[in-house]
This record gives sequence, C-alpha cells and structure tokens, in this order.
Amino acid sequence: MDFWDFFWLMVCSFFFLAYLMVLFQVVADLFRDKELSGWWKALWMVFLVFLPVITAFVYLIARGRGMARRQSELVVQARSETENYIREVATTAPADQIASAKALLDTGTITPGEYETLKAKALA
Repeated sequence: MDFWDFFWLMVCSFFFLAYLMVLFQVVADLFRDKELSGWWKALWMVFLVFLPVITAFVYLIARGRGMARRQSELVVQARSETENYIREVATTAPADQIASAKALLDTGTITPGEYETLKAKALA
C-alpha cells in the first residue's frame, strides 16, 4: 500500500464517519421531535433507508433550524436537572451540620471556639 492509497483510505473513512454522525443526529432528532406526527417520522425513515445521503441533506436543509433549537432545549433541560440535583445533594440541613460539628468537638478534633464558628456558619 503506497502513500496515496493510505491517503484516500483516510479521506474516505473521514467522510464515512461524518456521514454516520449526520445520519445518527437526523434519526435522533426525528424521534425527539414531538411536533412531527408518527406518519411523517415513518416517511422520513423510509427515505433514509432507500435514499440515505440525499434524504439526510434534505432533512438538514429543511429542518436544520428546528433541529438546532431542539438540541439546545435538550442541553438547557439537562443542565437544569444537573444543577437541581447538585443543589439537592449538596444542601444539608443546619441541624446536620451542627451535629457533625458536635461529633468533631466530642472526639477532640476541633476546639470549642471552632465548634462555635461552625455552628454560627450553619445557622447563618
């Protein structure tokens, strides 16, 4: 195998992988779209099976703006859910924080002054 064979193999592989990424994005967007009826989804899928390259490009041109909007809505929703989960997990009740500080005081890990500081932070 000489250099040019290897070069064309890499170019063809790149375009094939790019095509697969576009195809998977189109199929995912089809099933994510709540406004499109099942019959239209089925029709798009039939065309994707029999004329995949042309259909993928037509889909990107015809529905690309909505595709981007749905993707950004999905990202915003995922971010919101993540932030809510972090807030829920990270937030502990002041009573728990004070009990934890009291346990540290009882074991001698912290001084009474440090305990009072932690207690004031928990109550603030």
